[in-house]
Amino acid sequence: MAKQRMQQCLTCGAFSLQTVCPKCGERAQAAAPLKWSPEDNRASLRRKMKGVEEKDWPSQLATLPSLQEMKQNHASEEE
Repeated sequence: MAKQRMQQCLTCGAFSLQTVCPKCGERAQAAAPLKWSPEDNRASLRRKMKGVEEKDWPSQLATLPSLQEMKQNHASEEE
């Protein structure tokens, strides 16, 4: 599993690349959780739960209006 390098002290809040705070000597932990892991064992389960693998899933996503519609809306708002 990938390890995050930026650490934050639990006591004083200082940031460091070490697991021991250079300011106070207390324990430091990852500053933020990892966004994703390349070794994610539950990714397929999450995709099934959200229905990402279904054929009609892309049609359920939000879409932007066409450029022409955006220009018309912008022109009508300026009037």
